[in-house]
Amino acid sequence: MRIGIVKLGAIATSLLLDYILDERAEREDIEIRTVTSGPKLRDADVEIAEKLKEFNPDLIVVASPNAALPAAKKARQILKESGKPVIVISDAPAKKVKNELEAEGFGYILVTADSMIGARREFLDPTEMTLYNTDVMKVLAACGAFRAVHLAIDQAIEELKAGNVELPKLVVDVERAVNSGYFSNPYARAKAMAAYTIAEKVADITTKACFMEKNPERYIPLVASAHEMMRYAAKLADEAREIEKANDSICRTPHAKDGRVLSKRELMKKPS
Repeated sequence: MRIGIVKLGAIATSLLLDYILDERAEREDIEIRTVTSGPKLRDADVEIAEKLKEFNPDLIVVASPNAALPAAKKARQILKESGKPVIVISDAPAKKVKNELEAEGFGYILVTADSMIGARREFLDPTEMTLYNTDVMKVLAACGAFRAVHLAIDQAIEELKAGNVELPKLVVDVERAVNSGYFSNPYARAKAMAAYTIAEKVADITTKACFMEKNPERYIPLVASAHEMMRYAAKLADEAREIEKANDSICRTPHAKDGRVLSKRELMKKPS
């Protein structure tokens, strides 16, 4: 089965999207091709959606910030013309077009803790950008959001193998993420909940700092504080995983060569 991935602009969920579907590069049931517009998301950038059609995918996944933006919508429509099933992956602002996505026949996975970066020139440089995305990805991975994403896409792949077109309609909020983390220790679960909730709130601050505040004396401390929040969210997420490691109860869900999702707890056991 051919899986086509379109990355428009940047959200943390999209950075490793292709790799969470084939983490050891040995799945025999799927082939993945990825096209990207790079960091920008403009009307002119959506032409890359046309390039993906050359791969003739059986399933298309398109990831972008704020799927309500005109360029993201334009890309979806281009991909819809292919006649192939399309799953939209985006962040919390896309919730306002959730009903529209359903009505138009798209699947969707909206990750609420994938919060906007503090994009002010006085603050954001390549190093800060890299550190921030590292922290976001740690929160999404350790708290269960990445697992929720890959399980939803894996389920869609299995449905298509069976001849069905059943696409996910999923909002990965704190409850869904932590449930997908399969925590066995209540303190680990509580730390993961705290981490994910803090990460969700970061977008409130960065949105205000980047689009509402005009005074540098106000917006610079705001973006800095938002990044500090994400840094501590990542620390909490790491602490949650360390508790599970100490109990030898980390849940792992590797893919078999045929695409089945296996599972295990104890480190020294084989997945089944």
